[in-house]
Amino acid sequence: MPSPRSPAHRYDADVLVVGGGIVGLSTAFALTRARPGVRVLVLEKEAEPAQHQTGRNSGVIHSGVYYRPGSLKARFATQGAAEMVKFCAENDIPHEVTGKLIVATGRDELPRLHALAQRGRENGIPLHELGPAQIAELEPNVSALAALHVTTTGICDYGAVAAALARLAEDAGARVRYDSRVTAVDRRSGLGVAVRTASGATLRARALVNCAGLHCDEIARLAGDRPPARIIPFRGEYYELAPERSGLVRGLVYPVPDPAFPFLGVHLTRGIDGGVHIGPNAVPALAREGYDWRTAHPRELARTLGWPGSWQLARRHWRYGSGELRRSLSRRAFTAAVQRLLPAVTEEDLRPAPAGVRAQAVLRDGTLVDDFLITEGPHTVHVLNAPSPAATASLPIGREIADRVLAGLTP
Repeated sequence: MPSPRSPAHRYDADVLVVGGGIVGLSTAFALTRARPGVRVLVLEKEAEPAQHQTGRNSGVIHSGVYYRPGSLKARFATQGAAEMVKFCAENDIPHEVTGKLIVATGRDELPRLHALAQRGRENGIPLHELGPAQIAELEPNVSALAALHVTTTGICDYGAVAAALARLAEDAGARVRYDSRVTAVDRRSGLGVAVRTASGATLRARALVNCAGLHCDEIARLAGDRPPARIIPFRGEYYELAPERSGLVRGLVYPVPDPAFPFLGVHLTRGIDGGVHIGPNAVPALAREGYDWRTAHPRELARTLGWPGSWQLARRHWRYGSGELRRSLSRRAFTAAVQRLLPAVTEEDLRPAPAGVRAQAVLRDGTLVDDFLITEGPHTVHVLNAPSPAATASLPIGREIADRVLAGLTP
């Protein structure tokens, strides 16, 4: 039996994971699989898992068609999509492989659609190029000149996935503590990391993994690291089709994305609940958890405005941003954007739905970080950019993080 001063009694856990969203819980799950017996403690500030990005998205299992070949997003989304379908099947989580259409509604979009088809093929994604007649067979109410049919896209309930990951990790010996917001981090040379929570508890571990999503850069700074990017929160607002009009859409329909932005544009998604979700747009949020215009956090807003990258981003993309703001403030403008894909929809067909906030990392020069960003420091691993398709890619992301953490721990 170890003595009270032995290393086994010096720490509350081998690895502390900050954040109980899908990436943090996947990391805990991967750690218990990679090294049985490793002591893992997840700290989540909310009363339940998956309350922010994980639980407030459109529930799409992305194929990986959009992402730069060789990037972490391309590798992990392609791999993660297949794994997510398998995980859902094994754990009785509602899911369906539906396929989706990416449609060009104007001739100016055709070159971008063809370039996207080439990128998809480079990423090994099965897809077919369709003309108007073929589009009409799949989506009779969608208006488009051409489309890509991506067959490996699906839908699922990511909140249920996160709950299953928490359960499986706990069954393997991990612990998940809710209502545990981290307020301080003390990294000691050679002695691991200590964190303090809002309740006053102090917890010590040999290593810390930062999966705090909307607050990941704050946790990195608390640990004494200097993250290269700042999280700028972008709210994504959604509508739902009125139930009696949901037959207008059979599956998933996306516009051709603008390559200058990591946002996919307003799209149509028949969710696992059978409803049709429309959105999201992308507007600056006035708080990191600012799910409407009424929610503002002065300190967080000041930090956003104090980051040089925010102003560089606004200066460079003001025209795009003004269009997003207009669609946020005017249901008529939002409807007009939807009508490019679905001409039969009317303003009266749209019902407000819960919004989400995307944790988008922005560099000092205003560049939007377009790949997953994972950095390391002494005794720490920080996930500093993991927006969509992080839910799709969460299982391989979790293994990647686990490998990095365990490489620094002696068995």
